[in-house]
Amino acid sequence: MEAMEDDSSEVKDDHNHNYCGSSGSKVRAALSSQVPDGVGVPEPVCPTVPGAESAKRQAMPWSGSPCGSKFMDSDTGSESSEVSETDCSAANTEDKFSLDSTSKFRKGPKSRVLNAMAVEDYRKNHWPNLEEAIDRLLIQNLSDHISVSYAQIYGYVYKCVCQQHSELLYGDLTSKITAHLQQVSTQLQASPAENLIENFNIALTQYLASLQCIVPVFIYLNKFYIESKLNRDLKEDLMKLFADHVAEEHLSKLMPLLIKAHSMPFQVQPSTMASVVKGLYSLRPEWAQLAPALFSSFIPQIHPPAVESQLPDYADRDRKLQMELSMNGFPRGDQSRKRASEDS
Repeated sequence: MEAMEDDSSEVKDDHNHNYCGSSGSKVRAALSSQVPDGVGVPEPVCPTVPGAESAKRQAMPWSGSPCGSKFMDSDTGSESSEVSETDCSAANTEDKFSLDSTSKFRKGPKSRVLNAMAVEDYRKNHWPNLEEAIDRLLIQNLSDHISVSYAQIYGYVYKCVCQQHSELLYGDLTSKITAHLQQVSTQLQASPAENLIENFNIALTQYLASLQCIVPVFIYLNKFYIESKLNRDLKEDLMKLFADHVAEEHLSKLMPLLIKAHSMPFQVQPSTMASVVKGLYSLRPEWAQLAPALFSSFIPQIHPPAVESQLPDYADRDRKLQMELSMNGFPRGDQSRKRASEDS
């Protein structure tokens, strides 16, 4: 019994208030010596001392922080070393950074499941509706009237961007249009040479008309993803797809046909020639250097600017042109009513 009293007094006098500390083992040993065999020894219950919890908070600093002045160790009774305020702030900053970085970059299983569910919802509900609308816009003819709800398409695009599916949507859009342009290129390869200019003009005109409908309904994607993150423009990207997959594939055949048609007036309709030449220039302005005479007939400022030192050469070219026209049956007209010179 004296041992129990000593232990209990030791528990009360523990300056760190570790009431369930090493004294519990001594009490358990004393009780086990007095209880008969076969009877279990009950676990000691820590007594509740009024104000103990508040005193414990004052005496014991936060376990995760090495900060604080000198204090007594609860087990050994030795004084712990004093930590400077600089080390405290560095430790707190490091702990905060590790906590923030963990919460920001580490995604738990729940967040991954929710993300997978959102992607599945995009694949099942949003993209199929957008894909159908894009198909109808790409294959439409200029004379056909196709009923498409642009407000509904814009709503789907808006939801996809808000649900952080911009990258998926942009990839699906470019892949869909690329597949369509590859089919157009295959059809042009089977076109006869005499119809290639006309068929190319139809494909280019139809594609440009489709972009006038596709680009506006994807304006939310263009503004908040393509322009802000990719630093590009949706229309320029889609025009580049046509240049890469259609125009560049047939340029080697198309350019000689255009030069030949330009040398023989009305072999191809002037409106078709102008449309094709201007379309090629809008796709790749550097293609004008392949046939400067052809492109300069439809697009201004293709040739370098005039130089004052070459004015006599320009005058000689004009005289030769007038002589060729007069020899080919194009008279200069009646010159009798021309205003007389003031000197005469």
